[in-house]
Amino acid sequence: MKHLEAAKRVIILQMSLIGLIFHTAVYVYVWMNVYNNIMQLHMWRSFYRNGFILLAAVYFLLLLFFMGTYGGMKVGYLKAMDVFFSQVLSLVFVNIISYFQIALLSLGFVTVYPLILMTLAQILISAVWIFINNRLYQQFFPPRNLLLISGERSIDDILNKFSSRKDKYNIVRCLSEDEGEAALENEIVKKYDGIVLWDIDTRLRNKLLKFCYSRSIRIYMMPKLPDIMIQGADQLNLFDTPILLTREYAMTIEQRVLKRLIDIVFSIILIVVTAPFMIITAVAIKLYDKGPVLYKQVRCTRDMREFKILKFRSMRTDAEKDGIARLASKNDDRITPVGRFIRKVRIDELPQLFNILKGDMSFIGPRPERPEIIRKYQDDMPEFVFRTKVKAGLAGYAQIYGKYNTTPYDKLKLDLFYIENYSIRLDLKLMLLTFKILFQPESTEGVEENQITAIKNER
Repeated sequence: MKHLEAAKRVIILQMSLIGLIFHTAVYVYVWMNVYNNIMQLHMWRSFYRNGFILLAAVYFLLLLFFMGTYGGMKVGYLKAMDVFFSQVLSLVFVNIISYFQIALLSLGFVTVYPLILMTLAQILISAVWIFINNRLYQQFFPPRNLLLISGERSIDDILNKFSSRKDKYNIVRCLSEDEGEAALENEIVKKYDGIVLWDIDTRLRNKLLKFCYSRSIRIYMMPKLPDIMIQGADQLNLFDTPILLTREYAMTIEQRVLKRLIDIVFSIILIVVTAPFMIITAVAIKLYDKGPVLYKQVRCTRDMREFKILKFRSMRTDAEKDGIARLASKNDDRITPVGRFIRKVRIDELPQLFNILKGDMSFIGPRPERPEIIRKYQDDMPEFVFRTKVKAGLAGYAQIYGKYNTTPYDKLKLDLFYIENYSIRLDLKLMLLTFKILFQPESTEGVEENQITAIKNER
């Protein structure tokens, strides 16, 4: 199994590099046959072999960075359409950067049409490349046969998620922890490609972890909150005794200062850049029903401090006339036609740039909740307040890796993972990934009418 996994990683890496080389070759070809001639005609200079090698290296590294960030190299690990979308987004960003690079070298703006045609050709290459490699991956690496061991919590949700990736996972049997340790161990040693530990008793889970670890059996485990809390712990040694230290503050003072500086600089830049879109949106909302343009609502940020969040109004003015706070649901008739559009393209969130500039929010952090909703969740999930250990954000780990209708308990775990693994590098990565979710409609889905939002026995 170890040799198979190593071979799989090497093959995927090789396939990814071949794809990047193809895209880079197309870029160099366009440079040599179009932009090099333009420079020679207007600037009396052109690139030669060493220059093309440097251009190719820069383009390759940029593409490698964006592909790695967005998941464009994860053939087999992500869905084929997700890999394709990631590659398209990476190509668009890299080619935009390359155009400004060309303009800088040419000392002026040049025709963009060759780059547009090049991008379309690269998108076609990506589609063919992903189709072929995805078929090869499925041919050589069939789905893993898994044994799922569960506790009292319903397994319907996790089974649905595994069934969405039938190309990777195949749950062949489900057992309850009530079967007992001995019976579970006897079943585990049978021919399975991995074991799923789904919300079982901690004592039993630890025993099964040791049992599987000693036999080099692959484990997929749903982490509990304490598992996530210690991920960001510092490793210390008291003589010959290892110690894990969890600090009382989520971030150091240096991290807070740098994070605030990034928020100020980027919020000012984006306010200037998006000002025309905000003006058009404000006019459209006003013309539709003559109501207020902005929607102000009390939310909670770090240490449960309350502030008024700013959003473009997307619902009717009487959306909550009964005074009851509720999340937007699928096909919510309270949302106006203008509101439905601005929600889909995320324009309704733009006024929060002023919240960031003011210091109530950050670009990246747990999404701020209303105090009454937090209290409601705390009735069944006291740990929900842990999300307020850092400043609230315009986008967060739970929004990027989850969805709008992800359950609060899962949002809490995702946000805690961000808090306990915080770094400036992670913030910058999540800011880049935010562009990706802007174009994914499933991340804005409302909650189902029968969806449970705060589950009492999830902990």
